[in-house]
Amino acid sequence: MAKQLGFQRVLVLAPHTDDAELGAGATLARLQQEGAAITSVAFSDCRESVPAGFDPLVLRQEIVAAHTQLGIKDVRVLDFNVRYFPRDRQEILEAMVALVKELQPDLVLCPMRSDIHQDHQVIAQEAIRAGKKSTIWGFELPWNNLTLDNPLFVEVSEDQLMAKVRALAAYESQGFRSYSNEATLRSLAHVRGIQSGYALAESFEVIRWKVSL
Repeated sequence: MAKQLGFQRVLVLAPHTDDAELGAGATLARLQQEGAAITSVAFSDCRESVPAGFDPLVLRQEIVAAHTQLGIKDVRVLDFNVRYFPRDRQEILEAMVALVKELQPDLVLCPMRSDIHQDHQVIAQEAIRAGKKSTIWGFELPWNNLTLDNPLFVEVSEDQLMAKVRALAAYESQGFRSYSNEATLRSLAHVRGIQSGYALAESFEVIRWKVSL
């Protein structure tokens, strides 16, 4: 991977804690290693969905630990209620607009537009409105996609994939989710690699692409 992706300021708009790492963890590790300033924002701490026996706020600690594995320090968690994003659409847009104004990202990452989860749909739709002056990529969460429009493939290294694996392992409260184990993450990276001609890759929807002179 001699060439760099070329982004300086990256804003990740994730509906919930762990979505960014699941959808783009290895790419985020690559961007961080290439020197990009990355801000990762989760719009809900999903306290209503934390399994019994855990502190309801445990995901706020776990997201920081997870992003540490990716080398990302600017991690923010907002207070929107999980599964109620359609109700709070305007407030979510306003939060995004403020983030874009503050950070001036040249790359915005959000869920794919074909993601069927109601919260993910809102984040994808409003990210286009708030981030329309930036390049926008949609990350895949295959269990939420009935169809995939993912023509962009980002080559990642074994070390970057393992950073993603370690990041997801930091979510001890979510260990019961089969899609976040190493075997699943590695299998998907191999499949995307086969599709793209790389050894390992992550794939994205191209929502908007800007090229500077």
